Amino acid sequence: MIQPVIDLVQSQLLDPFRIGLIIGLVYTMLRTQEATGRLIPLAAGVVFVAVILPSTMPRGEAGLVTAIAAGILSNLIILGIVLLGWSLVSRLRR
Repeated sequence: MIQPVIDLVQSQLLDPFRIGLIIGLVYTMLRTQEATGRLIPLAAGVVFVAVILPSTMPRGEAGLVTAIAAGILSNLIILGIVLLGWSLVSRLRR
């Protein structure tokens, strides 16, 4: 039961389209953070990507709710990595 979910999360973590969307989300947040803040745009973007991708792609073994939950987890992991990378790059620029 748990193995298909682990496989789903692993495949989502390696999805280049998902990674690109999260990088774009961080880029947009950084450009508009003075007007919109950080937390709400990031949270909304993570949920949006987690819902839109399984809704538009063919379904695998997992149901829609499972795919969305795994997507939120995957998006948060990718977001953490991207934010860590941006933090390191911004510190090295100083």
